[in-house]
Amino acid sequence: MTASHEGIAARVQAAATGAGAGNRLDPWFDHYADRALGMKQSETRSLFAVANRPEVVSLAGGMPFIQGLPLDFLADMTARLIRERGADLLQYGGGQGEEELREQIVEVMAAEDIKAHPDDITVTTGSQQALDIITEIFVNPGDTIVAEAPSYVGALGVFRAYQANVVHVPTDADGLVPEALEQTLTKLENEGRPVKFLYTVPNFHNPGGMSMALERRPQVVEICRRHHVLVLEDNPYGMLGFADQVYPSLQSFDPEVVIYLGSFSKTFSPGYRIGWAFAPHAITQRLILANENAVLSPNKMGQLSIAEYLRTYDWMGQIKAYRSLYHERRDAMLDALSTYLPQCTWTVPEGGFYTWVKLPDGLDAKAMLPRATTNLVAYVSGTAFYADGQGGDHMRLSFCYPTPEQIREGVRRLSGVVESEMELVNMFGVQGRHRIGGVETPTTDQR
Repeated sequence: MTASHEGIAARVQAAATGAGAGNRLDPWFDHYADRALGMKQSETRSLFAVANRPEVVSLAGGMPFIQGLPLDFLADMTARLIRERGADLLQYGGGQGEEELREQIVEVMAAEDIKAHPDDITVTTGSQQALDIITEIFVNPGDTIVAEAPSYVGALGVFRAYQANVVHVPTDADGLVPEALEQTLTKLENEGRPVKFLYTVPNFHNPGGMSMALERRPQVVEICRRHHVLVLEDNPYGMLGFADQVYPSLQSFDPEVVIYLGSFSKTFSPGYRIGWAFAPHAITQRLILANENAVLSPNKMGQLSIAEYLRTYDWMGQIKAYRSLYHERRDAMLDALSTYLPQCTWTVPEGGFYTWVKLPDGLDAKAMLPRATTNLVAYVSGTAFYADGQGGDHMRLSFCYPTPEQIREGVRRLSGVVESEMELVNMFGVQGRHRIGGVETPTTDQR
């Protein structure tokens, strides 16, 4: 069923239930575009209200540890900027973003073997907006996008909003599997389903924690070149390798095949909402138009504040401090998992924010989540990271924000939840569970 057919089906169902002329909850229901009917809150966002309670240990959110920033320096810098350049900072800017920041971004990307020109960079409201406008200019309802399995939940939400069909390609400990990518693209070609682009997070993957092996990077780009498929390389974590390693970007292997997405949200601050897209020149022109249509101009205050930070502060030293801090927290997470959840398996990330944990057979991470929050610990179910319902046997645990002591306590609480769930499975069987009123309960149904 195509995306447009799904929209029609939703309207038929609405009419059958008396909602065709609105309903008691929303009198404008029948006015929405088809794409709006498929919109839903991501599982990560819906957790925020619970996870932010002070008594809950949240292993869910990918929030950087902002307290580690030079806050006094930033306060003085911002005050000085407003005094000296306030009339400029607080005015509209251009749709491509401020040139002085784009020049700084060129220097940031050079660490990953990227040779860029400021004219081919488009500044966006976080890399999330770059995902949105790229999908807008390439994807029609029903078009096909290939994405890693698992994949970043925010990207899947954008693809769903534009009514794309997402086909997953498996990953392993070395990232996206080139042979599986080749097979998938060939199969889709044979079915007459052209692929608009491949979406990948090659470095310190969200949610998987792994990185694409060096030898696979040129292979993936070459496969996409042969199949005339763009690569959308999303790289918010690439500077956060614990051993100070920075991998060569996919873009460096063929600049005409790859669109590179970057962000200051993980290496600096998400509050400024500044990201960027580096694309082939012809694509950049369309990105600028889409950017202007969406926001007129990106946040000028945020752009020039970041440009000043990069110009006047030891930003690479700050990133190295973050690497050390997150490394310590990664070690605390792995130690706690070994101590409290030896019945699980997990990835060993060499950077970034996350580890990907496989539950024992028969456990469902999404069904287990209400019990976990009742026990004052939060995580993200693996189902959030697939477009096709997979992932119930996994959960994403984040180690970036809680302290090592909180991480250990969170995993200890989580172990009690897992043990209780395993007791139910052992008692009633893998399939012997169902929901009543939204609560997971055992049953003797053994079909």
